Amino acid sequence: MLHRAAYAELGLADWTYDHFDVDEAALPGFLEGLGPEWAGLSLTMPLKRAVIPLLDSVSETAASVDAVNTVVLTEDGRRTGDNTDIPGIAAALREHGIEKVESAAILGAGATASSALAALARICTGEVTVHVRSAARAAEMRGWAERLGVDVRLADWADAAEALRAPLVVATTPAGATDALAAAVPEMPTTLFDVLYDPWPTALAARWSAHGGAVVSGLDLLLHQAVLQVEQMTGRAPAPLAAMRKAGEHALADR
Repeated sequence: MLHRAAYAELGLADWTYDHFDVDEAALPGFLEGLGPEWAGLSLTMPLKRAVIPLLDSVSETAASVDAVNTVVLTEDGRRTGDNTDIPGIAAALREHGIEKVESAAILGAGATASSALAALARICTGEVTVHVRSAARAAEMRGWAERLGVDVRLADWADAAEALRAPLVVATTPAGATDALAAAVPEMPTTLFDVLYDPWPTALAARWSAHGGAVVSGLDLLLHQAVLQVEQMTGRAPAPLAAMRKAGEHALADR
């Protein structure tokens, strides 16, 4: 809905954006079968990593987390990969007035957490605490921190309630994972970035808002990363942010 709304606003009546189920094994053949009418692709995991060897070039942003969510197909047949999640997170925060923070906390350590860490590398001047459930996840996040040059402290998930007092809290966990933390929201919370958007609000986001804290939603992230995708795929900038936001809100309201 976000991409289609952008095309309509830009007057690209013959452009379409559709969903395709493609697994890792089928990805090479799918790419080879794309004709000159294709402008680009949006990818979800595990294809974000599986696509990298199949590309002609990868941006520094995507390479920093080994994840490509955007492939642009050029007129000369080249496939270029980028990651719009990372600047999308930064743009969503910036829209809510957050350009720099002294410290931050991340809940979770999956693929989205690595993108969040990369985004925080751009705006966080101090330590980032990451609450994880397993030693394996902790090792992965430690590796990302070293690669990104971020000062990270790994903490146990059992102590996740402590994260809620950070100047910026980024929740990257699946639906329901942070529900139990809602009761621990402080009386004067700061800013929560919850990457979920459906169902919305999460129990944590609802309690956070009720206590007067600022909340950035997963729709904000979805919107801003899509804006960057539209600009790259169509060559038109700026993308129509307002029209895309309206379409996203309507789509979620209809669920």
